[in-house]
This record gives sequence, C-alpha cells and structure tokens, in this order.
Amino acid sequence: MLSLPALRVGTLARRGVLGAASIRAAHGHSGHVATQEDMSVPRYYDKRSFPLPDVPFHAQLGTEQKALKEKEKGSWKQLSNEEKVALYRLKFNQTFAEMNRPSNEWKTVLGGIFIFFSFTGLIVWWQRVYVFPPKPRSLTDEWKAQQVKRMLDMRMNPIQGFSAKWDYDKNEWKK
Repeated sequence: MLSLPALRVGTLARRGVLGAASIRAAHGHSGHVATQEDMSVPRYYDKRSFPLPDVPFHAQLGTEQKALKEKEKGSWKQLSNEEKVALYRLKFNQTFAEMNRPSNEWKTVLGGIFIFFSFTGLIVWWQRVYVFPPKPRSLTDEWKAQQVKRMLDMRMNPIQGFSAKWDYDKNEWKK
C-alpha cells in the first residue's frame, strides 16, 4: 500500500508543481541565465611587468572617439595635447608612472596590525586579571632573599657553584 507522501508527490506532479519549469524557477533560473565570459579571448589589464596589453582599454568606441581616431590618422602636429591624452586613454587605462605610484595600502595594513596587537593585549591583560591565579609567594623578593641566605648557610656547591662565589669572612659576594 502506498504511503501518504507518495500519493502527495503524484498529486503535485499532476498539478505541475513538480514540473521542470517550477523547479528551475525555484532555484533562481527564471529565464535569466548568467553568462560566463570567454576566457580564450585576450583581455585588457594593467601590469608593470607587461606594459603593452593585447587589446585596447576601450573596445567599443563612441562617436566622439571614432572621430578622434579618424583625426589620429592625419598629422599629429594638428592634434592638441588634450586630444593626444584622450587617444592615449583610449588605448591605456593608466600611464606607467600611475602604475608605479605608491599606494596608501600600507596605512590600512599597519592599522590592521595595530588593531590586532591591541586586541591581543586586551586579551592578555584580561587573562592576567581574571583567569590566572595569583602569583605564588615563592616568587616574591623577600622569599628569594631568604632562599639565597639558606643556600649560603647550607654551603651548597662550595667548589664551583653558588657558595663558591660568596666570601664567608666578609659576608659579601667575591669580586
């Protein structure tokens, strides 16, 4: 005997709810399919190591740009400096000097590093205050002085060790 979900699938398929069109529409394919660029065709890019790209920066030219390209075929002495720059900008996006210009990205990187260090410092401070237990009393200067005195009284390592550097007659360290 068929279960209830199996009967529902049949009913939905007959009504067209589970058809191919409704599935495509549910998954975002409502007639508009994203196109993928053809990567076998040369593309424009600015690169310092390869300053002459295979294709111009502006592939489709407007009416003013086409008129300027026609004027380019004549004498360059008749062109103004603005027209020469406009012709250059048709072929290239940036000049070589603009490609070599230093950026301000180092400020962002340095700022991020300082933010990271300050956040880490806050975490270390919080751990020292709230997480770590208090220092043991054996790390105080008073305790260390008593420990040194006890080691000298016991004459520990009198040949080459700790007691060998203490002058017991003068009660001071040997010079």
